[in-house]
Amino acid sequence: MQDRVNDRATRRRVLDALHAVLSDDHNYELGLITLRDLMDHIARQDGAAGLSDLAVALSLELAEALDRIAHDEGLSTTDLAEIWFAD
Repeated sequence: MQDRVNDRATRRRVLDALHAVLSDDHNYELGLITLRDLMDHIARQDGAAGLSDLAVALSLELAEALDRIAHDEGLSTTDLAEIWFAD
């Protein structure tokens, strides 16, 4: 599944977004505020195209992570995604 995003700025934004929500396990609300601030900054700086690039990059990274976990667990990636995101 090696369809990684090569644009350095977008990859940096992916990492920034992840850090925002993972940075403080004890303050989920602060992580969300930081993430929303990042999204607002991207929207102001690059508009819809920047937000779209980030959404695609995050989806690709998530798919790659799920693929690795599924492989380790002996599951198909699609089945794991259904398990993780089922209502």
